[in-house]
Amino acid sequence: MPTFERDAVVLHYEEFGAGYPVMLFAPGGMRSRIEAWSGGGAKVPWIDPTIDLAADFRVIAMDQRNAGSSSAPVVAHDGWSSYAADHVALLDHLAIDTCHVMGGCIGSSYCLGLAAAAPGRVTAAVLQNPIGLSEDNRGAFVSMFDDWAGELRGRRPDVDQGALDAMRDNMFGGEFVFAVSRDFVRACAVPLLVLPGNDHFHPTAVAREIAELAPDAELVIDWAGDERKPETKERVRQFLLSHTPATKGAR
Repeated sequence: MPTFERDAVVLHYEEFGAGYPVMLFAPGGMRSRIEAWSGGGAKVPWIDPTIDLAADFRVIAMDQRNAGSSSAPVVAHDGWSSYAADHVALLDHLAIDTCHVMGGCIGSSYCLGLAAAAPGRVTAAVLQNPIGLSEDNRGAFVSMFDDWAGELRGRRPDVDQGALDAMRDNMFGGEFVFAVSRDFVRACAVPLLVLPGNDHFHPTAVAREIAELAPDAELVIDWAGDERKPETKERVRQFLLSHTPATKGAR
C-alpha cells in the first residue's frame, strides 16, 4: 500500500499502467477513495479508469485526506485549497511535472481546484458528474458533509467539531462548483471533457454551464450506463491521447 506523508497528512495512493500520467479523483463526496471507481462490489454507471486507461497511461488513484486509508488533521481553515495542496505535493513526490486529471462527482471540483492552484501542470481534464450548486441542493451538501464528519469524529476523538463546522462552510458555503469561480472557468485554458450528471448533487445545468464557459470544452450528454461504457471509454481515451504532450511531460 503506497503512502505519501507530508507533515501530519498521510495519503494512500495506487498506480496502474504506464505512460503519460493521469491523476484520478474519485467520486464519493467527502468519502472519495480509490474503490469508488470500481463500485466496491456495487454496480456503477461509469467506467473504471484504473483498468480502462491503464493500457495507455500511468494512472494514479488516491484516497483523499480522511477518506479510505488516508488521514490528516482537521483545522478551521481547511477547504478546497487543502486538497489542492495534497494533490500538488503528491505530484511533486512522484516527480510528475504535468498530468491529465479525471474526477468523478466531487473529484471534478478537485480537478478544477488543482488547475487553479498549479497553473500549467494540468494538461487536460475529464469532469464526470460534476457537483455544483442549484436553487435547492445546498442542504444536501451540508448533510453529506455532516454525515462524514460524524463518522470521522466517531473514530477520531482528536477532531474538533468547531474545526469541522468551519471546514464545511469553507467547502460548501460558496457558489457554482464550490472549488473555483465562474471567472476561473471562463479563463481556464485546460481542455475539458464534461460528462454531466442528472441528479440533486450533480445538476445537468452546472455541467452545461462549465462547458459553455470554458474556452476549450466538449460536452457528452449520453455517456452513463453499461451499454455506453465501451463508447465512453473510447471517448475518454481518445480525448486524453489527443491532448497528451509529445514530450510526455513527466520527468
